[in-house]
Parts: sequence; structure tokens; C-alpha cells
Amino acid sequence: MTLKRLIFIALLASGWVLLLPGVRAQFSPEDWEFDPQAALDAGRALLNQVPPGFMKDISIPGREELTQFWQQIETTLQSGSMEDLAWMEPVVDNGLSVMRQFPVTQPYADWLQQRADYFDMAGSVMEILPGPTPPRPPARPASGRISVPPPPPPTASKPTPAPVATGRQRYVQSRRSWDKKIKGRPAPSRSAALVPGLKKIFADEGVPASWVWQAEIESSFNPEARSPVGAAGLYQFMPATAQRFGLQLEPRDERLIPEKSARAAAKYLKVLHKRFGSWPLTFAAYNAGEGRISRLLKKTAGPKTFDGIQNELPLETQMYVPKIMAVVALREGIDPSTLPPPLYARSVYPCIVVTARLSTSGLSPL
Repeated sequence: MTLKRLIFIALLASGWVLLLPGVRAQFSPEDWEFDPQAALDAGRALLNQVPPGFMKDISIPGREELTQFWQQIETTLQSGSMEDLAWMEPVVDNGLSVMRQFPVTQPYADWLQQRADYFDMAGSVMEILPGPTPPRPPARPASGRISVPPPPPPTASKPTPAPVATGRQRYVQSRRSWDKKIKGRPAPSRSAALVPGLKKIFADEGVPASWVWQAEIESSFNPEARSPVGAAGLYQFMPATAQRFGLQLEPRDERLIPEKSARAAAKYLKVLHKRFGSWPLTFAAYNAGEGRISRLLKKTAGPKTFDGIQNELPLETQMYVPKIMAVVALREGIDPSTLPPPLYARSVYPCIVVTARLSTSGLSPL
């Protein structure tokens, strides 16, 4: 390993990690075994000893730069258009390649890896069904940098024709499109060790074991995966939802324990399926929120199904559900639409009633 890389990793380990969104919020000062400010000062002192120009090709992103990067990704996934996702595609790919270089950013990279599919799918459909849309950025950001591009040019004067817009939306929503996209994709390396145990947990909770592959879409099967908004673990629980299903955040974050995260996920899927009555709506609610799905189902004049509200959901959710179906089909070799609803424990009260009746009639219960 070169001296330049060693210095960069030393700086990263000592200081840059503190700038990542969500990291400072997870710890109080007493949680650290070293003084963060002293570490930063030491890193700067080390950098000052490097000959001028030695690291001119390396630019460490600062907190503001990283915050803008994550905010634009989240905003684009939640409220952006197909053009916005396509515009961001090369920036997301570059940011992912930067984060893959360092162990400290792997939890965020494994989260972003799966979301990159949505940006890539948008870029692909723009080429398949072209229209009067803004071009993609002409070049990737400089190597080693995480940056945010300027907004795409306004398109109000050249709106996308309705047939083209509709065709694009149907394409990214299509299970067939996702089957094609992930065809031949190898399973995440950690899945071989984790899936058997996770399947047992799902089965114990009465949830079809094949749905454990949701962890691939959520976290790339990295138990320590984190999102920039605070979700964590194999099944990406936000703090409030984690606590709702019995996961403790202190003194150890149980979202990062695979078995506990899986059990909580299975319980949550049961709750959602009981509320919404179908697996597509269950996963839509898991991704977009129960409240949003309920509101859309109440106000829609069409079928009270996922297909009936799909167009009103964020683009991420529109693609999240067919992607899960495609992943399960690929990994399990089944049609996930045939998977049964969860099993619920039977009540013991009927047995008690029968016993009481037998007793009052003078007969002995079996």
C-alpha cells in the first residue's frame, strides 16, 4: 500500500467518519474512546507534513458536501421525476465507487448499492423511450470526489408527451423489466451464511421464508448497513419502528443483529399484511409508510390494490415492489405472487368452551 493511501486512510479513520450524516447522532461524546477534536487536529498535523502536491489528486468530501449528496438522493427518490433520477445516475455511481474504497463507508455503500438500481433503471428507460428531456451530465465528477450536480435544465417549454411519460412509468413498474435487469446477478456474498437462519426465523413467525430476500434489496445483506436518514440493519429499521417491534437501540443497537432484525421484520410484515391484505401493498407500506398507503387507498376511486395506487407513489416505491418480486423469483426459482399470506396463531378459547360444555353434561373431556 502506498504512503499516500495510508495517510488518506489515517485521516479518514480519525476524522472523516465524524462528518458522515447520522454517525454523530448515534454517539454521545462519552461513547468515544478518543477525543474527536484531538484526532482531527492530529490528522491535520499529519497532512501538513506531507510534501506540497503529494495529495493534490485526492479531495476528501466535507460534511456539507456529503449532506448535500445524501439530501439530493433522498429528495430525488421520494419526489423526483424520471428525468431527475436519470440526471443523478452518473453522480450516484461515482459516489458509490468512492465509498467502496474505504471500510468506514461500506455500511452506506451497501445501502446505496441497491438504490443505484432505481437511478440506473430511469437512465435506461430514457434511452429506450426518448423524448424532449434534458441530457445527462456530460461527464462524471472528478475521481475521488462525491459531488452534487446542478439541477437539470427546466423542461416546462418542452413537456414530455403523455404516451412517452406513461410508457416510461409502465416500464420501470414492470416485473418483466426487473427480471431482465437482475438476470444473472449473483447473490450478495453474505447471503449464503445468513439466509438459512433467517428463513427459520421467518417460518417460525408464520411468514413465507422466501421473503427473507427482502434483505438484499434493503441492505445488500450487510447487517451493519445504514441509510443517511437513520435506518439501519439487514431490514433497515428506523429507530421508532425498531422499538415498536422490540428492538433496543441502547446499549447495543439490536437493529445490527441479524437474527433480531429478521424477527422484527417478519413481525412487521405480518402486521402490514393483516392491515392491507396483499404482499404488494405490504411491501409498498414497508417502503413508503403505512400512513401514506392508507391515505391513498381511501382516496382512490379505482381498485384498492397496489396497481390501483402505484402511480401515486414515489418512484422508489413504484420500483421497489417489482424489484422484490424479481429478486425472490431469481433466488428461489418461484413465482412470488403464489406465496401464501402469513399464518396466525389459533385461539385456544374454542377448546375451553367445548371442555366446559362436556363437563356440565357429565361427560369427561378427551
